[in-house]
Amino acid sequence: MERSLLFRGSATALVTPFHTDGRVDYARLEELCDSQIRAGVDALVICGTTGEASTLPDDEHVAVVRTAVSAASGRVPVIAGMGSNDTMHGINLAKGVTAAGADGLLNVTPYYNKTSQAGLVKHFEATAAASDLPVILYNVPSRTNLNIEPETYYSLAKVENIVAIKECNMNQVPRTKQLCGNAYTHYSGEDGVVVPMLSLGGAGVISVLGNILPEVMRDMTHAWFDGNTAEAAALQISIAELITAIFCEVNPIPIKEALTLLGQSAGPCRLPLTEISELNRRRLARSLREYGLTVVGADL
Repeated sequence: MERSLLFRGSATALVTPFHTDGRVDYARLEELCDSQIRAGVDALVICGTTGEASTLPDDEHVAVVRTAVSAASGRVPVIAGMGSNDTMHGINLAKGVTAAGADGLLNVTPYYNKTSQAGLVKHFEATAAASDLPVILYNVPSRTNLNIEPETYYSLAKVENIVAIKECNMNQVPRTKQLCGNAYTHYSGEDGVVVPMLSLGGAGVISVLGNILPEVMRDMTHAWFDGNTAEAAALQISIAELITAIFCEVNPIPIKEALTLLGQSAGPCRLPLTEISELNRRRLARSLREYGLTVVGADL
């Protein structure tokens, strides 16, 4: 596998389906993986933020990854979240999902007990050393209240299997590239700025919206790579309102509700995440309809 290129295009940050009693619905997970792959996604990201990884005990976490790997059956790369605010826990998760067959790792910054930039370097070095798999660093300051500074990316560029960045702080991408050159592949962590990321040399997106519009997210990125930049921009603009709607509450509450409204239910979220409010449910249904999707439920 090439350094800095786990995938090129769109990877869906997949929801984790649950039964109404809170158990993982492994059969539904297999169906979701298969439908995404049939829709043409370039990779699957399992047990990330959208997959409610923070509510999964380690045995479930590894079992979810193993199920996705089996369902994918080599058709696309399966990238497994394994980030933690406890370095030793992250090391153990990295080993677990590697043994489960993942093709790559997604490693979010420590949260709550946030560390210094020097601590980030040591944390990412230690967790990357736990596996031979390629690692995508995940920078999402809005969630963690901790930003990976461009200079920290520069320090980590010497770690051979840290190959990419899922970046949710677009403002610093030019500086990171100025410092690090081609040491990393950049993926957008925000559905609303995929084309801007591609214009800066990015390789794609890890997408929440891809749970309901996998073809659109794929087509946007592939249009750009094929030189059809106007088409890519038009697709980016076309999903603007829908992106606002699927983030009307904390992710993944709205995207799971969107799946339900479209007759593709992945079940509820686990506490502390709750059901979407009725007001936002109606707003979401309206946005889905305005985009041209068929909503199940005559009362909406």
